Amino acid sequence: MSATPQRRRRSRRLAFAALAVTAGAGTLGAVALPAVATTPAPASGDGRTVDVQLLSFNDLHGTLEPPQGSSGTVTERQADGTTKAIPAGGVEYLATSLREARKGKQFSITAAAGDMIGGSPMLSGLFHDEPSIEAMNKMGLDVTSVGNHEFDEGRDELRRMQYGGCHPVEGCYEFDKTFEGSKFPYLAANVTDEKTKRPLLSPTFVWKKDGVKIGFIGVTLEGTPDVVTAEGVKGLKFGDEVETINKYAAQLQKQGVQSIVALIHEGGLPASGAYNYDCNVPGAGAGISGAIVDIAKNVAPSVDALVTGHTHQAYACNIPDPAGQPRTVTSAASLGRLFTETTLTYDRKTKDIVRTAVKSPSAANHVVHRDQPKAADMTELITRWNALAAPIANRPQGFISADIPGRGSSAYEKPLGDLIADAQLEALAPADKGGAQLAIMNPGGIRADLAYKAAGAEGDGVVTYGEAFTVQPFTNMMNVVDLTGAQLITALQQQVSGPVNGANPKILQVSKGFTYTLDMTKAGADRIVVDSVKLNGEAIDPAKTYRVAMNEFLAGGGDGFTVLKEHKNKLVGASDLDVFNAYLGKHSSETNPIAPPAADRITVIK
Repeated sequence: MSATPQRRRRSRRLAFAALAVTAGAGTLGAVALPAVATTPAPASGDGRTVDVQLLSFNDLHGTLEPPQGSSGTVTERQADGTTKAIPAGGVEYLATSLREARKGKQFSITAAAGDMIGGSPMLSGLFHDEPSIEAMNKMGLDVTSVGNHEFDEGRDELRRMQYGGCHPVEGCYEFDKTFEGSKFPYLAANVTDEKTKRPLLSPTFVWKKDGVKIGFIGVTLEGTPDVVTAEGVKGLKFGDEVETINKYAAQLQKQGVQSIVALIHEGGLPASGAYNYDCNVPGAGAGISGAIVDIAKNVAPSVDALVTGHTHQAYACNIPDPAGQPRTVTSAASLGRLFTETTLTYDRKTKDIVRTAVKSPSAANHVVHRDQPKAADMTELITRWNALAAPIANRPQGFISADIPGRGSSAYEKPLGDLIADAQLEALAPADKGGAQLAIMNPGGIRADLAYKAAGAEGDGVVTYGEAFTVQPFTNMMNVVDLTGAQLITALQQQVSGPVNGANPKILQVSKGFTYTLDMTKAGADRIVVDSVKLNGEAIDPAKTYRVAMNEFLAGGGDGFTVLKEHKNKLVGASDLDVFNAYLGKHSSETNPIAPPAADRITVIK
């Protein structure tokens, strides 16, 4: 879920240098960065094949410090079939892991599959993700695709992340320092300007060293406009992933680049949540499903590996290409908790990757353990930015009596989702604030758990502004709108049906008094038991009009809730973050903290 904060909407236009678009073998679309990572040197070594190490990760979301609660663990499958939760993540450890993995490797590339920024905790989000770009520069990221969250603040801000310059409104955050931008290219092959028809950013990148050439194509999901506010993607077109990759793969081959990797911000759903689950094992429950499967089956055989993301899942699978050859499809979960290591066997004669049933690129996910040394440069970076954020971040907002699960909860109804919806209803229920009768909240907008004791805790049970910001980082403006009962029921049905949510339900979090039954034994829209939908114990009347509070992302039809765009009589209120903080302050104290809600508003039949 993405949004453009009100504080970020003030008019801004960065002075970008014009992009020269030239014809010839060295250029594919708009390019403002060198197309080569290193200066080529004469080929070394006598062997015909060499191993190229590809390290990759995805969906970092500006998470510099170790993520809290259940969001900060990965599930590991044990030899006896049981599972174990392992604390993981944090760029101090991710940088160490990547640097250790590169040791002794003549050829090593580090790539990512989008959502490096956006939806970020306060340490990065407060500074428009400049700290995260700096961190990725330092840890040696070579290339990444864009993801949907790179568009949270619009195209101009994304370009600033690429090319540098201080924020057009807030200026420079550190004295006598200008933001340099990313040293790695952002690839956006399927994102074009509606007027010029040209790619917004470079579509491809070629990595070269000692005669070895690996080409990269970067795309985000075609459905990005469905999961980003309209303002964030205004004037942009998002093309089909397969068509775009195949187009640029052919162009790379014409340039003499035969080894190609696609960085795709779209993903799949493995049968197991364990990062080390073997999704290639045949049998019941094995394998992977989701959008990436059809993409992988149709991307041209000339592409040798697919690095994916978006679903925040962990997998390292082989999915046959259209020619029937095995091809790796990988994802490293999210928030820097894992990284993937893939071995690409490069044939110097054919300049291609060896991919046969015997010599297929091998890939595995590795845990970013927290019991290893911290990278000193990342510690310095975090300390420096924390000092700048401290005056705001450490302000207490309220108190909780225990962990309140949110992002890390696998349940359809999340206790933190209920708390957020209650806060929104209370703020917007007064007649002069909109007269809301109920509130709905999209689950993707809940970016973290509320942990009772944070790392380096400022005090058990204290919720600081920084922690609240991490939960609600988008600063969406609240809306109160008119919806009919029939439209409300349709919205509930769109949670579990349609092209966006059919295979991956997005269950809206609801305020107190709003109840219904979700029957997962049925299919599609029939999963909503219509007679069970009630407000304060009274059945929803399809013909009646209700005042409903929601954030502007939902009101714009985000996450596939197209019926919500049909609202009337909109009133704009305070931001979701301000509403949440006000609720915490009003309803809690050190001696009377907020307890986790019971999460008993949605009855689930499985």
